[in-house]
Amino acid sequence: MYRKLLKKKRDTIQPLKTNAIDSSGLVDLTKLVKGYIGESSDIVQHDMVIAGLIKATLFHVSGLSDRDMIDNSVIKPIMQMSQREVANISHEELIKKLSQEVINLSSVQSIKSLDQSVHLLMTGDSLLIVDGVDKVIILGTKGYEKRGIEEPKSEVVIRGPRDGFIEDIQTNIVLLRRRIADPNFIIQTGEIGQRAKIKYSIGYIKGLVTEELVNEVRYRISCIKTDEVLETGTLEQLIEDNVLSPFPQLMHTERPDKTTAALMNGKVIILIDGTPYSLITPTTFEQLLKSPEDYYDRWHIGTLIRLIRYLAAFFALFLPSLYIAMVTYHHGMIPTTLALSIAGTREGVPFPAFLEAFLMEITIELLREAGIRLPRAIGQTIGIVGGLVIGDAAVRAGFVSPVMVIVVAITAVASFAIPSYSFSIALRMLRFSFMIAASMFGLYGIVISYITINVHLVGLRSFGSYYTSPFAPFRYKDWLDLVFRAPLSQQRTRTNEPGTLDDIKQN
Repeated sequence: MYRKLLKKKRDTIQPLKTNAIDSSGLVDLTKLVKGYIGESSDIVQHDMVIAGLIKATLFHVSGLSDRDMIDNSVIKPIMQMSQREVANISHEELIKKLSQEVINLSSVQSIKSLDQSVHLLMTGDSLLIVDGVDKVIILGTKGYEKRGIEEPKSEVVIRGPRDGFIEDIQTNIVLLRRRIADPNFIIQTGEIGQRAKIKYSIGYIKGLVTEELVNEVRYRISCIKTDEVLETGTLEQLIEDNVLSPFPQLMHTERPDKTTAALMNGKVIILIDGTPYSLITPTTFEQLLKSPEDYYDRWHIGTLIRLIRYLAAFFALFLPSLYIAMVTYHHGMIPTTLALSIAGTREGVPFPAFLEAFLMEITIELLREAGIRLPRAIGQTIGIVGGLVIGDAAVRAGFVSPVMVIVVAITAVASFAIPSYSFSIALRMLRFSFMIAASMFGLYGIVISYITINVHLVGLRSFGSYYTSPFAPFRYKDWLDLVFRAPLSQQRTRTNEPGTLDDIKQN
């Protein structure tokens, strides 16, 4: 579907238009820059005279640039230049002298594109315009406030590194570089968003990842024509294969160790400046039920935890619909004692099983959403206490049965056991469709819905990889790290999805 939507756009990608500087006068260039930036009050303009002979103007954005760096490494050395140093010197020699001898910065360049110059100004660099010079000197003076490295907020770490990504893309790259000291670890940076021009990076390990996958990621990003992409969730929606599928086709994480493991398995990662998440592509169904802790503990523990997760996914998707089907249509499948107990608890309940379950599930979802939006200190308390109070009150009032409250509670707890939040949301959405099918056709409706979802999953792709691999197509070697986690000494090869240039990861 994705290729059909973008087939006509492949040949229409245009390079960024640039406005070359055609005036060398200080006044003219200053007016041109001001024409670009408008009347922004946070743009600081500093006029100076070099050695009492040559006029110059420095622009920087307050708050994005390091003021101490500008004062001590740019303005002060320039103002200390003598007339002997600038007398009878050509423009090219002056730029060379300023860049290599006077200005004490590691990043100094001169360009003629005014569009590019102003864009770099708006990202934190400073512009130095010298009278008579038809180039703008770009000074690397970025120095804005940023959050310190902390433990991931959305992914609780039981065992493993406690550092997490932050909103600064350069810091995130450093966190990955600390873990991968391989010169083949490639980071390529670009800009996305026609107006916002947000910095992004793609990362991969050369010699592991296939060139086709890297080119596909580059192509899909290059096809994006929108004003801004401020978060990885926005980018994910713009480059995924099937926009109608409820299942996540890219995996996001705050954890550098999880991102590193993906790189080592021949995947491509995407980072965006301003967000503490990385995107991992391609993604398969079974990876959404894995966690880095599976490999930090011994294989017995890892296997047990994975079995619990698969069981939790089953409960989160099927448990309410199975209750509806059994109570409404298939009484004979319930043991007699249990059937009598359920019938006794439902005595006096005015609603059918489907409506009873539907109302309780909606209530739980409301409480969960309210708990997220409330301040963190009281959000979890409201969700737990609110569920207990409302459930008890509903039972006492005779609106729902105690068994229904137990079913809904187990379902809610099971959805929290799934590591991927996006995958958990998908199961929560599909749960309602299973409930509707169970209320109409009983177990037959559940089976038909299950077959329909499996047909969809088998046909789903993530950047060319089979979403249901190694279940379908069946990859027997990958089953060593699927539901059961074999000892690490036996996991000698990488997974078949995605295909890699080097399948051996352990000799």
